[in-house]
Amino acid sequence: MRKIIHIDMDAFFASVEQLDTPQYRGRPLVVGGLPNTRGVIAAASYEARRFGIHSAMSSAEAQRRCADLIFVRPRFARYRALSQEIRELMLAITPHVEPLSLDEAYLEVTDCTLFQGSATRIANHLRRQIFEQTGLTASAGVSFNKMLAKIASDLNKPNGIAVITPQEADAFIASLPIGRFHGIGKATAAHMARLNIHTGADLRAADPKMLVKEFGKRGAFYAAIAHGEDHREVSAKREHKSVGSETTFARNLTQREDIFTALLTQNEQAFSDLARHNLMAHCVTIKIKYHDFSQITRSKTLSSTFHCASDSHYWLDRLLDDVPLDKPIRLVGVTFSRLTAKQPNKQMSLW
Repeated sequence: MRKIIHIDMDAFFASVEQLDTPQYRGRPLVVGGLPNTRGVIAAASYEARRFGIHSAMSSAEAQRRCADLIFVRPRFARYRALSQEIRELMLAITPHVEPLSLDEAYLEVTDCTLFQGSATRIANHLRRQIFEQTGLTASAGVSFNKMLAKIASDLNKPNGIAVITPQEADAFIASLPIGRFHGIGKATAAHMARLNIHTGADLRAADPKMLVKEFGKRGAFYAAIAHGEDHREVSAKREHKSVGSETTFARNLTQREDIFTALLTQNEQAFSDLARHNLMAHCVTIKIKYHDFSQITRSKTLSSTFHCASDSHYWLDRLLDDVPLDKPIRLVGVTFSRLTAKQPNKQMSLW
């Protein structure tokens, strides 16, 4: 039986800011956006979340909910540095580490002999090491496949752990609301609701052929996960054809200023992942999804590469000019493609 751990840092960006600035600790704080503006926030501390504040909310709405809210500009270089420290702790346990973003990763520990092979003890050991080295807390999910491990890591946040054993999996999956399944977003959940599929038990009872008819190739995947089947490997090395980031808003955006601010936030996160993989890109693409789930993309390809996140700001602005803004927008994303490995700087020979 495989042993998979999913580690998810708790409110990572916001927690880093509270770590580095003691007067922010215990206070509601958001990263990104500006007070009294129409900007969009990127992350919220747990203190801010008690007011119903969350990522992708407008700054104005967040400040309306909490007058004492602290706004902090993102510092992606600092987040990347801490993420790398945490990654090194993971790699000291197993070489089978698959990063998903700066703040989460899968670990395969099936053959790990640490703590007599107990995945739960390994996960708690790693969480303790992360806290001792960085001062940050992490939550963990432990199970026998990636889907269940990822769901489990969210059950006891913050600073918690949850384990889903093979014996518990069937009952757990059956009781799970359909929107909690990893890979089933709001649109798919709404589609399933129209088919009277509301829980894992409903999904398990559904005809697999009907699921394929309704959802295409993904339908077979949905039928499998309803029975706890997820055979995806933890991939330590993946060939990246593109690197991107996107976010869905709690409330649709209509103002260009808000939309462009959200694109800048996703651009920073996408470029951060690009740098982490030691890659450079020739092409940047923006993705806009409207309230009716129709979507549009616009791209720009350069002969040179984007060397820093701000290199693409001009083109994001130009690409957005080419997007109709006549309907409310529910999602924006930025993707870098036509990738090439970053070459180390070499000193030019005098000869």
